[in-house]
Amino acid sequence: MFKLKEKNAKITTEIIAGLTTFFTMAYIVFVNPDLISAGAGGDEAVKTSVFVATCLAAFFGTLLMGLLANIPFAQAPGMGLNAFFAFTVMGAMGYSYAQALAIVFISGILFILITAVGLRQAIVRAIPKNLRYAISVGIGLFIAFIGLQGSKIVVNNDSTLVGIAPFKEILNGDVAVYGALMTILGVVIIAVLNRFKVPGAILVGIIGTSALYWLIGSLTGIDPLPAKSIDLAQIGSQFGTWADTSFGVAFTEGFAGLFKGMSFLEGLVAVGVIVLSFSFVDMFDTIGTLIGAANKGGMLDEDGNMPEMTKAMLADSIATTTGAVLGTSTVTTFVESSAGIAAGGRTGLSSVVTAVCFLLALALAPLTGYVPGAATNAAIIFVGVLMMSSVKDIEWDDATEAVPAFVCIAAMPFCYSISEGIFLGIITHVLIKVLSFKFKDVSVIECILAALFILKYLFV
Repeated sequence: MFKLKEKNAKITTEIIAGLTTFFTMAYIVFVNPDLISAGAGGDEAVKTSVFVATCLAAFFGTLLMGLLANIPFAQAPGMGLNAFFAFTVMGAMGYSYAQALAIVFISGILFILITAVGLRQAIVRAIPKNLRYAISVGIGLFIAFIGLQGSKIVVNNDSTLVGIAPFKEILNGDVAVYGALMTILGVVIIAVLNRFKVPGAILVGIIGTSALYWLIGSLTGIDPLPAKSIDLAQIGSQFGTWADTSFGVAFTEGFAGLFKGMSFLEGLVAVGVIVLSFSFVDMFDTIGTLIGAANKGGMLDEDGNMPEMTKAMLADSIATTTGAVLGTSTVTTFVESSAGIAAGGRTGLSSVVTAVCFLLALALAPLTGYVPGAATNAAIIFVGVLMMSSVKDIEWDDATEAVPAFVCIAAMPFCYSISEGIFLGIITHVLIKVLSFKFKDVSVIECILAALFILKYLFV
């Protein structure tokens, strides 16, 4: 089924890769419910429902990616997209939780349609070769920055936007600084394991860093090992709350009140803008993640295309639609899949393993708390290092290629968005090529995309 021999893959490596991907993105199980419930005014029923929906949507989307596309990518409700869902659609615009789900469902149907007609695939082919390399490098910097920020190595600074952790505070028992130091230790551990080609170096590093974190934390009293337990009755009540609040709610309350208080035309325009916003960000986040991670994993053909791209896009589209029905924001392909690919994942079997972990997370949620952020952030930073290797393939001696590539790379971490990097990279590429009279280096589709992105910045 997974063509292991054809892809030169081993079952043990695929399992390790699947576990690695899960551990690096398991945070979404806890972050997504907190964020969306905050947009709903702190509603505990919504929080519980979104927790169940997040696990189920991640399970279904990732399983679909593994079985339909046979590639080692995982899906879950996307960060950024969930913030837009919670604080813009539900918060600033005043839509209810159910109505916001209905809008996500509509965007999912749009994804399926444009994938079926080949539009998303045509857009991928229109991205120039050097920008594809730049996407991989930009994602590397972006996820490394996420790891540095999440571990509190990089912290907020009102004067310079970012600064470094106050490491001297470890003498006062500062837990955040302790986590930052343990993340640095985790990166070193993973790097050494990788140097000696230890199988599953990233996963072993996560486990080893977790063990050291709790051992040292308990001995010093900075962060002692927490007591965790599994309450089966609580798990049952979670499903009951989800069934009452989330499951299928988009088809009842959501669509019924979507245009409430507005004329049909006003409602259509308002919903249309939100749907296009969801669509733009999810489409290019997914494209960027697939191209960047696939390039690092050697899964692109000689023309720089990904053979399974159409199926991957279809899996992504269906997952978004299903996620809305289950009760969560837009489901997208996670950049943390790069960790599993770096661990050797090459087939959909690793995705199936990740999917099963998300299903188990419904019952084992308390146990996932034993993996501290210091361990997963160390893995994310290390994967960022690995993804930087594509920088050598960019044509730096040609300014018409180098500048757009640099803009794409820099924009991802600095704008905190994969899609923004792609938007700005394509705009810059088209402008420089046209003004340099290199018309043959840009396609009609790329020019249309550049125009749309400019309009997006001007009006959206």
